Amino acid sequence: MKKEETVRNFSIISHIDHGKSTLADRFLEVTGAISSQKMRPQFLDMMDLERERGITIRMQPVRMELDPKKMGIKINQKKVVLNLIDTPGHVDFSYEVSRSLAATEGAVLLVDATQGVQAQTLANLDLARKQGLVIIPVINKIDLEQANVEEVVKELANILETSEDNIIKISAKTGENVVGLIKAIIEKIPPPIEKEGPLRALIFDSEYDPYKGVVAYVRIMEGIVRNGQQIRLFASQIKAEVKEIGYFRPEFSSTNVLQSGEIGYIATGIKEPNKIRVGDTIMGIDLGIKPLPGYKEPQPMIFASLYPKNPDEFDILKTALLKLKLNDPSLTFEPETREALGRGFRCGFLGTLHVEIIAERLRREFGLELVISTPSVIYKLVDQKGEEKFIYGANDWPDFCQGLTIKEPWASLEIITPSRYMGKILDIFKDLRGSYIETRYISSERVVLLFDIPLAEIIANLYDKIKSVSQGYASMNYKVFDFRVGDLVKMEVLIAGEKEKAFSKIVPRERVYQEGRRLVRKIKDYLPPQQFSVAIQAAVGDNIIARETLKARRKDVTAPLYGGDYSRKKKLLEKQKRGKKKLKEKGKVRIPTKVFLEVFKG
Repeated sequence: MKKEETVRNFSIISHIDHGKSTLADRFLEVTGAISSQKMRPQFLDMMDLERERGITIRMQPVRMELDPKKMGIKINQKKVVLNLIDTPGHVDFSYEVSRSLAATEGAVLLVDATQGVQAQTLANLDLARKQGLVIIPVINKIDLEQANVEEVVKELANILETSEDNIIKISAKTGENVVGLIKAIIEKIPPPIEKEGPLRALIFDSEYDPYKGVVAYVRIMEGIVRNGQQIRLFASQIKAEVKEIGYFRPEFSSTNVLQSGEIGYIATGIKEPNKIRVGDTIMGIDLGIKPLPGYKEPQPMIFASLYPKNPDEFDILKTALLKLKLNDPSLTFEPETREALGRGFRCGFLGTLHVEIIAERLRREFGLELVISTPSVIYKLVDQKGEEKFIYGANDWPDFCQGLTIKEPWASLEIITPSRYMGKILDIFKDLRGSYIETRYISSERVVLLFDIPLAEIIANLYDKIKSVSQGYASMNYKVFDFRVGDLVKMEVLIAGEKEKAFSKIVPRERVYQEGRRLVRKIKDYLPPQQFSVAIQAAVGDNIIARETLKARRKDVTAPLYGGDYSRKKKLLEKQKRGKKKLKEKGKVRIPTKVFLEVFKG
C-alpha cells in the first residue's frame, strides 16, 4: 500500500436485528463512499430477499476512504482506508461470520440498547476472540425511549471484563457518535502487517460472473497481485491468468495492483465453479509455496432433498447449486435418485432458515420450482458388530430396525432471556425431550438458561416459540456435542392414497400420534383445494395414525338455471358428483413449492 495511506480491516458482528446494516449505512455516508443520491437503507444487503426479510444473509465487503484531518484524527498518513465486512447475525449463518473474521484484524461488537447481550452476541464474540482480534464494544440504539443504556453497558463490560468507560455508545439511525466510533476503529485496530514475498491470498468468498468466470473475494496476506499475472489455486492445483483485480466500493472497481494487507477481488477467468472453494489459497505459480491455514470446514447437521418439479431441469438445478455454493460453502449437496421423485440432490444445511433461504434463492434467481423433503437431522445406525452408518433422512431409513441401535445428535442449548420470561420458556421445555442443566445470571434482570436437548427438537420451530413467549426479547444459540441412543420411528404421509415421500419424517415413538395429527392438519391448511376430495393420512408402517380430508373445490353447476323443476338441478348435481368420483380415482395432486416450505416451518 502507498506510504501516504493506512488501512484498517474490520467486521461488524452482533445478534440479528441489532443494527449492523444501519451502522454500515452510516459508515458509507460519513466517509462519502456512497453519494446521497444513491443511498438507500440496508445498502450492503444486495439481495431483495435480504431487504424483504430485514436480515443479512451473506457477508458483504466495502472499501471506504477518508481524510483523517477532516475528522480530527491525528496520524501521519494523509488517507485512511477502511475495509469493512458486514456479516449476518442469525445462528444459521455463523460460518459467514467466521470467514469474515479471518480476513480482518478487528471487530465492532454491536449490542442493542433495548435488548442487551443476546445468545449470538456471545457466540460471535467467542469467534472473534479465537481469531485474536481487537474487539471494540458498542451499544447501539441509544436514541430509543425504551433503551436501557446503563444496564446494557454493565452487562457488556462484565462479559468483556473491561471498564464501562471503554464501551462506545451510538445511534446508527441518527448518526450520533458514529464519527467517534470511526476514530476508535482507527486508533485501536492495528493496521495489517505488510509481508513481502511470494503471493499468498486467502479466499473468503466468491461469486460467478458469466464473462469474468469465478470472482474470488480475497485478503492479500503476502506479496502482491497484478492484472495478467499467472496464479495457482492450491487445493485444485489449477493455473489461471488474472483477468481483473479491484476493490469493493461496494460494486467492483478495478485497479492495477493489490498489495499485502488489502482486501479486494480477483477475477480468475475460471468457468467451472466447483474448481474454487472458500478457504483456499491463491498463490504464484512457483512451487514450494505453502498454503494459508484456511477455514475449518462446516459440518451440516440438517439435511433435505431437493428435486426439480420438471425432471428436465435437473442439470439447471445442479448448476444453480454449484453457483450458490461459491458464496455459501456451508451448503453441501450430492446427487440422489428416488423412484417417485426422479433425480435430485441431498443437501446439507446449517439450520432450517438456511433451507428456506436456499430454496427461495433457487426459485428467484434460477426460476426453479422444487419438491423439498422434510428437513431432518443426521442419524447413526449401529449394527450388532458395532459398525456405524449415517442416515440423512427418512428416505434412507431401513425397513427393519431389529438388532440396530439408533442414535441422534444432541446439542448444548443456550438461551438468554429477561428473567420475567424464564417461567414461560421453561414451560416450553416440559413438552420437549432433553434436560435442564443450569441457570446463570448475567445481570439482575437477565439470565442464561442451559439445556442438553436433541437437535431434532431445536429445528422443529423452537426458535419461533421462544421468541413468541418472550415477546421477542429472548435469544438462543446451540452447538452439537454428541450422538445418543433414541427410540425413533419413520412416519410417512399419504395424499390421495399415494405416499408423498417428501413429507416423510423421523419422530420419537412416544409422540408419533401427536406429530401425525399435527402434520396432516398443517398439510390440509396449506394444500390448495382440488377438483375432488383428498384424503391426507399419516402412517407408521401399515398403521394409519391420523387423517384429514380436504374438501373438493365445488362449482355451482345450478347457477345457469332460472326456475324450472327441481329434478333438473338434482340431475346436474348427481352428474357433478359422478365426475368428481372419477377424478378422485384417477386424479393426481400437484403440491406447490410454497406448501413444502410452509409445512417445514414447524
